[in-house]
Amino acid sequence: MYYTDKLLQYPVRVERPDPVFARALQQAIGGVEGEIRVCLQYFFQAWGARGPTKYRDLLLNTATEEIAHIEMLATAVALNLEGAPLSIKEDIANDTAGGSVLNGMDMRHVLSAGLAAMPADANGVPFDCSHVYASGNTAADMTANVAAEATGRALAGRLWNMTDDPGMKDMLAYLIARDTFHQNQFMAVIEDMGGLEANMPIPNSLPPESQNDEFAYVTLGFNRDGSPPPEGRWSQGVSIDGKGEFSARPMEPLGQEPDLAPPRPDSGAQMQQMVDGVTTPGAVKPREAKGAGGVVEAIKHALDPDRP
Repeated sequence: MYYTDKLLQYPVRVERPDPVFARALQQAIGGVEGEIRVCLQYFFQAWGARGPTKYRDLLLNTATEEIAHIEMLATAVALNLEGAPLSIKEDIANDTAGGSVLNGMDMRHVLSAGLAAMPADANGVPFDCSHVYASGNTAADMTANVAAEATGRALAGRLWNMTDDPGMKDMLAYLIARDTFHQNQFMAVIEDMGGLEANMPIPNSLPPESQNDEFAYVTLGFNRDGSPPPEGRWSQGVSIDGKGEFSARPMEPLGQEPDLAPPRPDSGAQMQQMVDGVTTPGAVKPREAKGAGGVVEAIKHALDPDRP
């Protein structure tokens, strides 16, 4: 169960309305780095969480805070749009907000939302949940959450640099601070679970025989000239999880050239695909497909009626 309060989590004020900045703020609402994404991500991680309930409770608490951040940003969008014209027939030459219609404002803020925010990114693309990650593995989810907060903090910083409005800078400074805390919070969960080393690799519950150790700690190089792969901490020394030794070597193909069976007769492929070597009539070589019966012979005859 969730409760609401008519008060915002933090003050939102706009001294100089800017419809173009309202469009930019949409990225923080419905972009892949935005608040809708992290809100749903934390909720679904919590709703599917198994194990110690304290991690579920933390995720629910954080997801609820993200609802408040969506509310703040939606309010900021609306306040930045209040000076926008309702018709492009207005005298936009002498109106800052009106000029914005021709200089980057999202017209759907006027036409579709009535001077309000939308669940979309800065290009008007609706949020589609494709970046909501909830794996059922707490360590994996916390790692994903740190990355989500990092990209969100980068976005908030860019928005902070885009505006000179004191109210918007103050709101964004608050959101940047909360991103700082959430990054630390999720890293603290991993530490609470025993630390990074104890939790790597993720998941750490797979049986030993499920992994081919020869390739578990080697940096493989895919340079065409066979030169060594990029060198660094990842190519020598004890692995980060302490369970192996980093090494590096050029990659050599270990598998075979793929050799697939011919298409099924009822698959919609061309008849020429169902036999080998159809460049000349004399070079036709049927490939026997399992269960094809006499179909291959019929195809051969269709390709070369004079063939006995």
